[in-house]
Amino acid sequence: MDSPTNQPVEPSGLSSPSPAAKTPELARYFRAMIKAGASDLHIKPGMLPHIRVRTEISAARAEPLSPEQTEAMAYELMSPKQRAFFEEQGSVDLAYELAGSDRFRVNAFRQRGKIAIAVRRVTREIPDFTALHLPAILEKIADQHQGLVLLAGTAGSGKSTTVAAMLEHINKTRRCHILTIEDPIEYLYEGKKSLISQREIGIDVPDFEAGLRYLTREDPDVVLIGEMRDRETFQAGLQASETGHLVLGTIHSSTSAQTITRLLDLFPTDGRALIRQSLAFNLYAIVCQKLLPSVAKGVDRVPAVEVLLTNTIVQQLIEEERDGEIPDLIRAHEGEGMQSFTRSLLDLIERNLVDPRVAYEVAPNVDELKMLMKGITASRSSLLGR
Repeated sequence: MDSPTNQPVEPSGLSSPSPAAKTPELARYFRAMIKAGASDLHIKPGMLPHIRVRTEISAARAEPLSPEQTEAMAYELMSPKQRAFFEEQGSVDLAYELAGSDRFRVNAFRQRGKIAIAVRRVTREIPDFTALHLPAILEKIADQHQGLVLLAGTAGSGKSTTVAAMLEHINKTRRCHILTIEDPIEYLYEGKKSLISQREIGIDVPDFEAGLRYLTREDPDVVLIGEMRDRETFQAGLQASETGHLVLGTIHSSTSAQTITRLLDLFPTDGRALIRQSLAFNLYAIVCQKLLPSVAKGVDRVPAVEVLLTNTIVQQLIEEERDGEIPDLIRAHEGEGMQSFTRSLLDLIERNLVDPRVAYEVAPNVDELKMLMKGITASRSSLLGR
């Protein structure tokens, strides 16, 4: 029978309910989400339920629900303390897991005086590097035992999926303890060689600060910080990397150079020199990505990826505040595992994964990409004797 799981802490730090004896009505919608391959479900009174498949939201084949039905479905998942929190705050995070299947993060909230429900599906299916069309260097990065690895990109750029592939690679190849602090949990891991502990903000721990406070006491080898959004979160991740852990973190930025600038902007001017020294010493890699529509059959989207690996020159550039020179350094060391966005776009075009016109639209330097394209075309023509 399906049963609620991972509900030990509401946002207010309240205790968990006892497992429900009855399968909730929402479980029927959860199964429909799995069947449709949907990532999200939205239920509003008086409207058809809507689901998100890939990036598009559309109405589901279901009847509109009354305010009373929606309210009953939401309250069915809540403990008395969660219900009291919801009545006071107007919103509450819940979690539900279908036995042997996926997990669902549920947010019940009031809008225009009525209860609405938003559901995120957390899947167990984790694609590998090859399926995601990611560069081979990411496997080497995941094999590291110490250092800070930052996954950068805008919202919807696939950072969480790339992180999941890296953690699953570690899970399959290393005997270690992986600890994640996420908001929300986006993939469920089943321990293989590794022991995996996943903590979700609002469900298992009130906030990132609380989750990171006793990080080292939980004996992790690998740490995932779901999002480095403030000074405290970044400092905790940096300190964990200094003490012998491999730390993965995501951040909203577009390039490696911008990532460093964004992190330093979290600190007052007079404290940045020290942060630069620590970052230069502990940073192992920055991986930035953008998702592009694919023209290959059976492939929806593919990532264009920039990779910065720390070496002595990178350390020097960071310490001397010469972040603007990082793009040139990446291009100069592409034979050593680093990769520029331009080179990544060229590779996607060569592999017939991306339309050149799409690549030109996102290329940081269109003329450079076109010149590389001409060089490849000329080389092929020479080989053909033309």
